[in-house]
Formats: sequence, C-alpha cells, structure tokens
Amino acid sequence: MTLRFAASAMILSALVSPVAEGSPATARAISTIDLSKPFATRSPWRFTATQGEDVEGLSGEEAPGPVSLCISNDNGQSCRPDADDILVPEDGKDAFSEPHVLGNVALVHPSDATTLLLVEIGSLSAVNGDRRVATQLFGYDRGRDVFTRVYAHVTRKNNNQEIRYIAKGVLRGSVISAEPTSDAPFGFWIIVNRSVASGVYKQVLRYRSATTYGDGNRLAVIDSEMPGIQRRLGLWRVGQPLPLPQSGCANPHMLHGALWC
Repeated sequence: MTLRFAASAMILSALVSPVAEGSPATARAISTIDLSKPFATRSPWRFTATQGEDVEGLSGEEAPGPVSLCISNDNGQSCRPDADDILVPEDGKDAFSEPHVLGNVALVHPSDATTLLLVEIGSLSAVNGDRRVATQLFGYDRGRDVFTRVYAHVTRKNNNQEIRYIAKGVLRGSVISAEPTSDAPFGFWIIVNRSVASGVYKQVLRYRSATTYGDGNRLAVIDSEMPGIQRRLGLWRVGQPLPLPQSGCANPHMLHGALWC
C-alpha cells in the first residue's frame, strides 16, 4: 500500500502576491487564487494562503512555519469561513492544531455546472513522522454572496490513511476516505461522501474493507477497494472490466475481495 497526501485533482500553481492585510509582517503568500471569475461571484472574492517563518518542530528540528488560509472579499480584512480551525480537535487545541503544510489547492468540478475550491493542509510532524491532515471543499452561494464549507475531513497519515477527491469517472465529485479499524482483523473503514441537492456532502457509504493492514498489497487502500466501493454503489459488478488504479498497474486482479497488482 502506498501513502498519499494529495487528492486526485488539478493542482493550481502557487502565484506569489502581496500578503493580505492583517497577516503577520513576516508571512509570505504561497498561494493565491482569484475566485471571482471561476465562481462568477458578485464581489471580488480571493483565496490566499500565507506562511510564516520556519519554526522549531516537535522533534527539535527546523519545521515549516504556520500557514494561514483566507477566503475574503475585502482584501483580507476578514476571512470567511474560518478555514484554519479544521485541525483543532473537539477537546481543544494541541500541538497538531495549527496548519504548517499546504497541500493541494485546486478548483475541482463535481459536475459540468459546479465548481468547488479544494484545499488540503497538514500540521507539524510528530517525532515518528505522523501528522494531522485535512481536506476541505468550499462552494459559493451566489444568493448570499458567501463561500461555505461543504465538506471537511481530518485524519492522520502514518497508517495508510487517505482522503481522496475523485475528479473523473463514475465516482466523479465523490470524496473517499480510508481510516484504520481499531480491532482485529485490522483493516480500514471506507467512507464515501457525495454532494446532495443542497451542495453539501453527505455520507452515502461506509463499510469495513476487504483490504487488511500489512497484507503486502502495493496498491493504496482506496485503489484496492475500488471494486468493492463501486459494487456497493451499484456502479460495477463481477464480470465487468476491473476499475484501474490511478497509475502503475495496467493489469490488476482480484484476491480475497480486493484489487491487487
């Protein structure tokens, strides 16, 4: 199994621009996107990510500085919604609550008529290399001239966890996550979220994987479970061509209910 931080989406190149008002003087812009054109907004909305100077990491080594995310229509004087708080657990802030890594920032299209802003972030790394990671999707409400968070999920990365946006195919627009189970036989909870009529993402599938932890399968968990995912959603049946992994395996085969390469 391979670890993945990135969702399957078009990565937008970071464009350097002036730091938004209210950001620390030492912060630098690492990504900025004019949202007014792709979303046909009523006011000049823009996404900006800034990053501060490097800091001492949890292991004592130099680590990336804090990342601040801002979706604003007033040149950064206010940021709406708050996109920085997603890493904070319900019981309060801890050492992994602050973003320090900016992953993919992309405009994605769940349908030909819909555009969403996808943002991935990560916390500082622990001594063992683990970190908290999050994927968020934001949509635009033209009637209220506001951006809202329509999907958010947080996980870690050291045990083959993954959050993946599906950019094309029969699951286009879906977000699939894989989380380790806490009891034997150790596998993964596979969760599929899809956009409903309101534009908000809702869970449509959750099941325990056929894939087991440490089984030797070099495919990512979500790739190995793709036949099972599609079968449960009525999108694939035995006898049809197997769903191909994202890359690197042109001739997969089924073994014990999972896709292998």
